[in-house]
Formats: sequence, C-alpha cells, structure tokens
Amino acid sequence: MSDVEATPNPELLDKVINLAKRRGFVFPSAEIYGGFRSTYDYGPLGVLLLRNVKNAWWRSMVQLRDDVVGLDAAILSPPAVWAASGHLATFTDPLVDCKQCNERLREDQIDGICPKCGSRDLTPARAFNLMFKTHAGPIEDDGAVAYLRPETAQGMFTNFLNVQVTTRKKPPFGIAQVGKSFRNEITPQNFVFRTREFEQMEMEYFVPPAESPKWFDYWIDERYNWYQALGIDKSKIRIRHHDPDELSHYSTGTADIEFLFPWGWGELEGVANRTDFDLKAHSAASGTKLEYFDQASNERYTPHVIEPAAGATRAMMAFLLSAYEEDEVGGEVRTVLRLHWRLAPYQVAVLPLSKKPELEAVSREVLTMLQNHFMVDYDVTQSIGKRYRRQDEVGTPFCVTIDFDSLEDNAVTLRDRDTTEQVRVPIAELLGVITNRMN
Repeated sequence: MSDVEATPNPELLDKVINLAKRRGFVFPSAEIYGGFRSTYDYGPLGVLLLRNVKNAWWRSMVQLRDDVVGLDAAILSPPAVWAASGHLATFTDPLVDCKQCNERLREDQIDGICPKCGSRDLTPARAFNLMFKTHAGPIEDDGAVAYLRPETAQGMFTNFLNVQVTTRKKPPFGIAQVGKSFRNEITPQNFVFRTREFEQMEMEYFVPPAESPKWFDYWIDERYNWYQALGIDKSKIRIRHHDPDELSHYSTGTADIEFLFPWGWGELEGVANRTDFDLKAHSAASGTKLEYFDQASNERYTPHVIEPAAGATRAMMAFLLSAYEEDEVGGEVRTVLRLHWRLAPYQVAVLPLSKKPELEAVSREVLTMLQNHFMVDYDVTQSIGKRYRRQDEVGTPFCVTIDFDSLEDNAVTLRDRDTTEQVRVPIAELLGVITNRMN
C-alpha cells in the first residue's frame, strides 16, 4: 500500500470508459437507437466483473459469518411501505429549470448558475421525488399505485420478524441483500457512478439499543478493510463522518467510505446508525410489533440497526479505476488491469500456440480441467504476444500457453499478469500451482 497522497486524475475516466466499451465491460444501453441517458448494459466481461464484486461482498458478509443471513425482497412495493419509511415525504431533490435553455437541474449543485448556458434566470426550486411510480394491475387509478424500490433496505425491515422467527437468530444479527434499485435522478453523471437503475449491496444489522455505537464503529472498519483487501490502495480510500446537518432523518451517525474518483472524492459506501426508526415506523403503520423478546433477560425491545450500504455498480467502477495502469514491457507501453483474482472476469486464459488438432486436443483438456475451478477464457487468435496483451488489458491474472513441447513433456507455460514471469509447469500440477498463487 502506498503512503503517497493521491490526487484526482481527470484523464483516467476517459481511458477506463474507452477500455470498458472496447473490451466488452460496459455498453451504452440501446446504443443502436441513439442510447438512453444514464442506462448501461454490462457486456460479456462486465457481467462477470459485476457478478464477482457481488460474490465477494456476499462471501464477506454472509458466507464467512454465522450472524448474517440473506434475503431477496420484491422490487415492487405498495405506497404504505414508502409512506412509513419517510420516502414519500422526504426522498426529494430541489429541482429548478433554466428559463434560457430549458435545462433541468438540481438547485444544490449549480450555485445559482446554469452550467449549460451560464444563465442565472432560473425557476423557483420545487421538490422532486426521486421514486419511480407505476401501477400494478390493468386499471391505472390511485388504488393500483406502486413504486419501484429506491433502496433494498425496506424489504429487510418489513421481513424482520419473518427472518428472525424462521432462523431463530438473536441480536446482534444481520439480513443481507443484493439487488436492483431505482432512483429518478435529476442529473445522472460520471459513467456508472450515478445512474437511475443500479444494484445495491446492503445489510441491516439488528443490535440491542445500548450496543449500537460499538457496532457502528465495527462495521465502518469492516467495510473500509474490505475494499483494501480487494486491491484498492489506501491512498485512494478514506472514511468521512457526516456533519450533524448532513444526517438523514433516521440517522444518529453516518460515515461514508469515499474513493478518489477522477473528479475527486466521492461516496463508495455509507454506514449508518439508523437507530430503531424503521422498525418503529413500520410497526406503527402496519399494526405489527417488530420487536425482539430476550428470554434470558425477560426484556422486550425494538432493535437498533446499523446499515452498511454499497452500490455494486459503483464499487465495480472504483475497482476498475483503481486497477488501471500503464507500464512498459519489452520496450512497449502496456495497459493492464491489476484486478484482484476474486474480481477479475477471467482468472485464467488458455492459449494454444497453434490451431493444429493435436495441440488443440491438449488445450481443450487443460481448459476442461481448469473450468471446474475458475472462469477461463480460451483464445486462439493472433500472435501469443498480442494475446498476452489482450489478457493483461482485461485483468486476467494467469495465462497458460500450450506449445508443441507440451506434446512431449506434458507441461505448459504459466505466465503471471503482474510480473510477466513465465514458468514451466507440469499439466498434472497446474491446478495446484495456480490455486496456491491465488491464496
């Protein structure tokens, strides 16, 4: 980890966007129709990277713990849920229109001047609710109103009793969820950083009220360390606690884990002490007591909640930006994504030196062996040097080259992405060697 103070690199964003399009990470949605603002499609490599980010989060938050369980709640919800949570009343941005160019803007981001045309002739601000409203059923009346969820959290609160009773978990315990959320952002921006459709990775950790400060600090440290363990340099990540006037209506304390994006520091994940706001609000609105009875102490209480909430798509972007490097190999400039092996779209690439049948037969055997354990690319086109560069550019940690000597010595050449070191490895030992290097 570097101790050098990092500074924003505005050129990096364009480089990563170009790489993402060229190599199949992210495409503009409906591009053949001119695109649709602030929506993106994740291509063959992007869907793998995004899945790996979510899997790494799930592994850390659920698989390796015995105090957190999972949930997959519905995307559509009735208005009563969002009235109780406060979203119908408070989930708004201040909206203004420029009278000169008709641009629609967030008042709190423009300092009284239209960034498009420079005019100060703006309409008075009005509240703009960020939730997507729709209708469920064939008749579009008020009784059929539904909302696409703007966060995954509320499904975990409304299912608190269902989960607690069926799993017999005792506070402190958590409910984790990964899924799509939707926010009708006025000014989506900066590639996939702020979009109207995105994926969240959220966990609600239910604790005895007196223990909430301790667990708030615990989860800030846990989540901060997770990003560094997956390769983000400590000079590019920090913790920023919210000032009192920044806090959400439900929070007594919030800390953002921020990443140094090309335009400056921006939120990567928020950790909030939501107290008992949500459970009490839904209890009052639904008439169902969302409480926990502690038989040992004969005490009934409403748990407080600590919430680490991250954006999967935003995290994917941060990992891409952090991993992007340009160095020199053999006198030539090389673009390389130094992605952690858990995140890399492919962990291994199998590269036959020739398309001759006898060589391809051995290569296919190696491919099948490795596919049982890793995501593997198989590439037979262009020179081996160009194929190495292509794999470096998409972040593949290891390349396995099968050459004509492999037919004689039953060995292959294993190449390391970061060091470019090449070693000869017997095919029978290849899986073990790669596995050891990843651990």
